[in-house]
Amino acid sequence: MDHLEIFKEVVTSEEELREMLGYPSERAIKKVVSKLDSHCRQYLRLSPFVVLSTSDANGICDVSPRGDAPGFIHIIDDKHIVLPERQGNKRMDSIKNILSNQHVGLIFLIPGLKETLRINGKACVIKDQEMLKHMAVNEQVPLLGIGIQIEECFVHCGKSLIRSQLWDQKTWTDKKNLPSIPHMMADHVNVSNISPKVIEESLQESYTKRLY
Repeated sequence: MDHLEIFKEVVTSEEELREMLGYPSERAIKKVVSKLDSHCRQYLRLSPFVVLSTSDANGICDVSPRGDAPGFIHIIDDKHIVLPERQGNKRMDSIKNILSNQHVGLIFLIPGLKETLRINGKACVIKDQEMLKHMAVNEQVPLLGIGIQIEECFVHCGKSLIRSQLWDQKTWTDKKNLPSIPHMMADHVNVSNISPKVIEESLQESYTKRLY
């Protein structure tokens, strides 16, 4: 059974979509560039955070947040950048996807700026230490990186960040009302010897000792 059947009145064609919403403006079409210019380079130099979208050969999708100090994206030239692969939990979802499907999408953010920068292209997994040394932190050179060939690059308007009030601290949920991540993860893992306390200690150890 296709569980999407729960949704009724679905749109099934681009023709139907266009009839409802219309067509993009000339500006929206022409804003896409195929390489980094000085504006895009400046954006990448100031961005400390990116969301990376990948999918495997079967189209199963994944999205992963990546962050570091501003400038952590290594710019090779106007068509190529490298995203360092820092220490993680060894699931390597993005890396495995790229091995079977090169197509990637990225959204870069700068705190306080409403507009984001989107990059679409093809990726590969690199182990070239001569290149990766440019992304070393605390003398720790990443073992791997994600090399990206840029095919599309464009600014995405700030409506989503305006609606969400993402950068307005007055709208942020009080810390005492935030979800308990250790309890959430313990329930999801559902193993008797992995308690919220064990997870909290593991997270703190990871955050303080294994960032790089």
